[in-house]
This record gives sequence, C-alpha cells and structure tokens, in this order.
Amino acid sequence: MADGTRRTAGAVDLLRSVGLLADGPVRWGSPVRSARPGVYLIELPGPVLRAPIDLSPVGTWIERVPTLELDGHRPTGKELAQRLGGFWLPDQVVLYVGSTDGSIGRRIDELVRTPLGDPAPYPGGRWLKTLRGLEQARVWWAETDAPEEYEDALLEAFAEAVDPASVEALHDPTVVVPFANMAIPTGLPKEHGITGDLRTAPSEPAQPEDRRVVTLPPGKAVASEHPMAPRSRATGGASRTTGSTTSPSRTSGITDGTTGAAGRTSAASGQARAASDQARGGAASPPSRRRPMPSSGARSHLTSSSVVAPARPRRTGTPLPTSPRQAPPTHVTAEGLARLKEELTELVQVRRPEIIARVRAARELGDLSENADYEAARKEQSFAEGRIAQLEAMIRNASIIEAPAQNDAVVLGSTVVVESSDGQETYTIVGSSEARPDEGRISNTSPLGQALLGRRAGDDVVVRAPVGDRHFRIVELR
Repeated sequence: MADGTRRTAGAVDLLRSVGLLADGPVRWGSPVRSARPGVYLIELPGPVLRAPIDLSPVGTWIERVPTLELDGHRPTGKELAQRLGGFWLPDQVVLYVGSTDGSIGRRIDELVRTPLGDPAPYPGGRWLKTLRGLEQARVWWAETDAPEEYEDALLEAFAEAVDPASVEALHDPTVVVPFANMAIPTGLPKEHGITGDLRTAPSEPAQPEDRRVVTLPPGKAVASEHPMAPRSRATGGASRTTGSTTSPSRTSGITDGTTGAAGRTSAASGQARAASDQARGGAASPPSRRRPMPSSGARSHLTSSSVVAPARPRRTGTPLPTSPRQAPPTHVTAEGLARLKEELTELVQVRRPEIIARVRAARELGDLSENADYEAARKEQSFAEGRIAQLEAMIRNASIIEAPAQNDAVVLGSTVVVESSDGQETYTIVGSSEARPDEGRISNTSPLGQALLGRRAGDDVVVRAPVGDRHFRIVELR
C-alpha cells in the first residue's frame, strides 16, 4: 500500500488506493444494479487460514470435462483440490478482480450462472465455484470508462499488500493475484498445471479433399499461414524457378501459404488480444479508450437480467457429441521446430521482461486513461503474449516431417519439380508454419500444395483460381 506496510487489503481499500469510489456490497448471487462498464471485486467477510475447497464440485468438474488434466494426467478430486489450495492466500479476503466494457450487472450475473467447466456465458473467475461458503462472499464494484486499466492497477495494488511469507508459500510465487484470477496485469499466467478445464464444442466433420483439381472461388485463392490467422488475399510473391521466371501475378494465391504483411499484422493483433484475455480467464473485449468517470456521479439503477441465447436445434433422440476439438498438428521439419523454439525463448527471456518494464514505467506517468505510452506498451505486450501462446501451441502439437523414404508419391517433405507454361519450377512441400513461397517452400494447405499431394511423376495437375487455370506436370520427385 501507499505507506509501504502490508496488511489484509479489502475490496474498498483496493478501490480507494487506485482512486475509485466503491459501490455495494451485495451478496454473491444477488443482482448488481449497474448497467455501466467498470471493475468489480469478490471478497470474503474475513481471512480464512486454509483454502475452503469443496471436493463435490471439484469431482463434478473432472467428470463433466473429460479433457481436464493436471500436469499432463487425469487427476483425482483430491489431487486437483490440493493444487487449487496451493494458490490460496490466507491473509487476504479478495478472491477475484474483474472488469467489463459492458454492463457490470450483466457480467457478474453471467459469472454467477456459468457452471464450473462451461465456457459460457462467462468462464472468468471459475475457481470461485470450487469454494465452500461462497454464498457468504460479497461483491463490490466501481463504474469507470477505463475498466481494463483500473483492473491492472487493482491487481498491482493487491500484490503489493500480500505478505512475503504468503507469497513464498504459493505453488507459483512468481504470480501474485487473487485466488480466482489467472494472470498478472502483464499477461503472465499462473503456473498451475491445469489444462483442458473448459468443455469445448466438437468440430464439424471434415469434408473430403480433392487432391487432383482444386477449385477456388474468387477471393479464396490463399490458404492461411496458420489455422489462427485470417484468410486474406496475398499481396504477391514470386516463386523460385528453374529455367525461367514466373510471373508474380500468375502465381499469387496458388503457391502462397501465407498472408500479406498487413494481414499478418492484423492477425497477430487479434490473436494477441484473444490470448491476453484468455490468460485473464475471460472472453475477449475491445480495449477502452474513454476517460474514467467518477463513481460518485449519477448511476442508472437497473436490475441485471441476462438473456440466454437459444440452444442450437437438434434432432429428437440425438445427443450432442461431447468429444473435444483436437488441436491441428503443426507439421514442421526438425530445423523448423528448432527455429520456433528459438523464437519462443527470445520472447520469454528477453522481450517479455523488456515489455513488462515498459508497462511499469508508463503506468508511473499518470492517468491511465490518457496515457499514450501506457497504451502503446500494453499493445506491444498483448502482441508478444499472443505470439508466445501461439508458439507454445505450435510446439506442443508439433509433428516432425521426416524425409520421405521413397519418392514414388508426393508427401510432406517431398521436393517436386513441375513444368508449366512458365517453365520448370521446384517446390518443397512443408507445413504451413514453414511456408516460404519465394524460397520454393510451399504449404501443404496451399492450393498447389494440396493438388500435388499424393501425385506421382508424370501426373498432370490443374489448379483453378481467379487468375485462371494453371496446368502443371510433375517432372521429378526428389
């Protein structure tokens, strides 16, 4: 706190320490009469020495979510409860700090109504549902038009108030946040070892793939560089050629397995924002750029009521499948995997600490809602955390491409010499993460890559695209 001492920091204390006036409290589960954006805090009436984890909801959580794992294995209820208890702070009463750009009342109602393990209507703060006596918890809130910035400030104030001895006893002492928060303001998540803890909708059945002729409607000529990236038209790029020069306008969208620079920037920004919000434990929301409003002003008194979207229709007697969507493998060579790991190490060990220092320095400059340096540092931080999350997923799901033992058919890793009206061209079929069309490395998800897979020397291949049909003959496999 401001005087340098550490003590139990209640919700009102924390709100006052960042310049906000507390409103409330109401009991957990009661309507919050605020339809404006802002921050909210969940607290117990007093400190509790040991985590009051209830084994009944924990066991139900494990049963309802077949993908839930603890340190890579299916846990028992006691094992999961013990791990959750490793993040309990006995000297603090605040259990969760949240924010919303929408209605505070609606967000808290969604938080209360979401069953443990469900991703909707709002999964943030889900660890709260594992506690006994949650009905005694109180909800405080403050209206502000800069909710994300004040949420960050509240979490920092909370960490400053925690006794060092309590920090050392945590399962992960590097991340000091309330029990039900998942990450510190910089986006660094708790190392809790719990994965797959939310139920996911099954993916739609994959459509059969025609590898002989690939027909693409206008505007769909480019395969995305990564499953998370947006599908956008390529800005160009010439293929490596042998014997003649290939026209960029002819090959654009046929060999390209990546998006243009603008598309990559937009994709990364969107992924970063989503990853940052997911680390916090909630759904993505647009950043606030508005000036904070005083909590003491006039308020709109509106009883929160949530509208539940109708479920997707299904046939009578046909149960919804419960199998989770499987993450797609990252097809990559051993060299490509090494490059991904090097980039991840650089981001985690160098870039992340630098950005955290920038965020901290910018926050000290003053008003968060009118602080351009702070906003720029947060954007850079969000981008970096999103890329870290993406790299971790790619490495986790990596499938090493081995050099083909026989060159009788095109497979991942094959080098193919093809002949077209532009002369001979040489391509190597790689995963989307390694695609570099200008270097002759094309993705297996690109139109030409899809058309070549499974074909043999002497086969003719036709790729249809908005620029016109392209005819290729496979001359040689290497």
